[in-house]
Amino acid sequence: MKAIPYGQHCIGEDDIREAVRVLRSKRITQGTKIKEFEDALCKYTGAKYAVVVANGTAALHIACLAAGIKPKDEVIVPALTFAASANCVLYCGGKLVFADIENDSINIDPEDTKKKISRNTKAIIAVHYAGHPCELEKIRKIAKGRNITIVEDAAHALGAKYKGSKIGSCKYSDMAIFSFHPVKHITTGEGGAVLTNKKELYEKLLCLRNHGITKDKSKFMIKRDAGDWYYEMQYLGFNYRLTDFQCALGISQLRKLNRFLKQRRSIVNYYNKELSKVGDVILPVEKPDVKSAWHIYCIRLRKSHDRNRIFNGLKKMGILSQVHYIPVYLHPYYRQLGYSRGLCPNVEDYYSRAITLPLYPGLKLKDARYVVKSLNKVLREVSK
Repeated sequence: MKAIPYGQHCIGEDDIREAVRVLRSKRITQGTKIKEFEDALCKYTGAKYAVVVANGTAALHIACLAAGIKPKDEVIVPALTFAASANCVLYCGGKLVFADIENDSINIDPEDTKKKISRNTKAIIAVHYAGHPCELEKIRKIAKGRNITIVEDAAHALGAKYKGSKIGSCKYSDMAIFSFHPVKHITTGEGGAVLTNKKELYEKLLCLRNHGITKDKSKFMIKRDAGDWYYEMQYLGFNYRLTDFQCALGISQLRKLNRFLKQRRSIVNYYNKELSKVGDVILPVEKPDVKSAWHIYCIRLRKSHDRNRIFNGLKKMGILSQVHYIPVYLHPYYRQLGYSRGLCPNVEDYYSRAITLPLYPGLKLKDARYVVKSLNKVLREVSK
């Protein structure tokens, strides 16, 4: 039996040729492909600046560092997200304040966010869950006049739009991060990026990516008249660089993004049509003022169903569904920090009933049909 994963990369011979071309060149890292990929991301999203890094977590980390997150600073993060969205705050010594989600979009709830603002709030990390943009305009209004940095965790949302603007344009935020992990919209193997329209943030991000070092003479603090060999470490930075052959792959993948998005939406339309006939599930929504990038397709089961039986039933039929996500504060590490069950009721209810079905550009319609048929069969068996 062929296994159908919940997500999968889509790499063609043209992508491979681009990566191999760089591997056969004299410069496989810290070369020209880095800036070429960054420029391509800016052109696609409309942002002024992009800094590519080793992975999406690294992007979140240096975004928090660039935002100046320090001990005692509070950062508001939705509780329904991958651990990295929260961990990046702890890396900087900050304190996490978890926000609940909206019941329809499953994104961070602006009203709950507003209630959790304090004089110590330094930033809001707004996650675009499943590729559906969150209420950025409302979040921007909440932060206005409070010196609060907004970071979009757009790891799921490359290609999405909010009120006509591409996610990543940073129209409503200070920075936006992307991930290029294999299950995302485009891949560089591992990889990520931070986008911004602010030059001062861009320059700091570049420095933080490369050990906190600059070779720009105009930025030197000590020896402005030094030789070309001279450089200065001005921050405690990290080696978060991305290679040139990964960037070559990213450039090639980015050219296909619109096609990938179209293929994803085609599968979503099929799921929506067929699963709307199934009374036992609640389908994901797409609000009128957004265009989702449909990173994952998450359904909610009715409360009466045993999710484990459904999950395992699908697995027996070769469908490797998933659950996105365990609420961050329910992980053992976060419980040790003092967070406990009951903090975000909507998040906990959603988590208890969520299942992610397969969705990726290479998913064939016949496989999508099999997913729907299998889900219906398992639901009938569980309902007996």
